Amino acid sequence: MQNDLQEVKKEHYQQAQQPARAEINKILVLCLGNICRSPMAEGFLKSRLPEKVIMSAGLTAMAGYPADPFSVRLMQEHGIDISSHRAQNLTDWMVEAADLILTMDTEQMNFIERAYPAFEGRIMRLGQFGGFDIPDPYCQGIDAFRESQKLIVQGINEVLEHILHPRP
Repeated sequence: MQNDLQEVKKEHYQQAQQPARAEINKILVLCLGNICRSPMAEGFLKSRLPEKVIMSAGLTAMAGYPADPFSVRLMQEHGIDISSHRAQNLTDWMVEAADLILTMDTEQMNFIERAYPAFEGRIMRLGQFGGFDIPDPYCQGIDAFRESQKLIVQGINEVLEHILHPRP
């Protein structure tokens, strides 16, 4: 009994010594055109984290355009409908509102960090933990989209494991 009490006190003390982890409620996913990769990532994140606010945008978005038909088709294979998605450009308010900003590659991450230095701690590449970029499948065949989708899922799984649902 005494040992159990000591363990509880020790665990409580260790938790109190750790810095508070900011709650992540709003996630922004970025790519270039906001019609291929980021709509797929947004769709997967919304299905996995329905209690969170998930948005996507493009650095050079094809504003108003729907998601690429290959993206829509591949997401339907997972039971996720992104057919109503419309591309939008990144805005300052999106960056300011987001608790976590996920980019598809290192170049995008570096660009956002330079453009918004005050938010550097919130910005990361979706493939950060796996050490990979997610290639842009735009104007390529369905196999390129399938490969990007596979990497998006891998990146989301790693982000969930390391950031949103870390093990103690």
